Amino acid sequence: QVLLVESGGGLVQAGASLRLSCVASGDTFGIYSMGWFRQAPGKERDFVAAVSWDGERTAYAEPVKDRFIISRDNAKSTVALQMYNLKPEDTAVYYCAAARYEARLTVVGAYHTWGHGTPVTVSS
Repeated sequence: QVLLVESGGGLVQAGASLRLSCVASGDTFGIYSMGWFRQAPGKERDFVAAVSWDGERTAYAEPVKDRFIISRDNAKSTVALQMYNLKPEDTAVYYCAAARYEARLTVVGAYHTWGHGTPVTVSS
């Protein structure tokens, strides 16, 4: 079982950048596909981005495409989400998650392990 811990969230103004990190421990990180999701108050948890086990394939939700970049470093057991040009609608708690299989990675149910989340607040 892999354990995930996110960091890097905070309060920023619109247009700013933030880099979220997720550190994994307890299992072989390199075998998992990884994803980032976010959940705004009173809303469902939504897909943000995903990366394959080898970092070769990525996927993004339409609202963040061209502004966010997901990457991973298997040697350091980390996955990052670089966020540019943040908007107030990006305000949410951001979660990283691990999936055993590289399938349906835009869906919450594809992931078996979740971190506790890191909050991001973007002021206008």
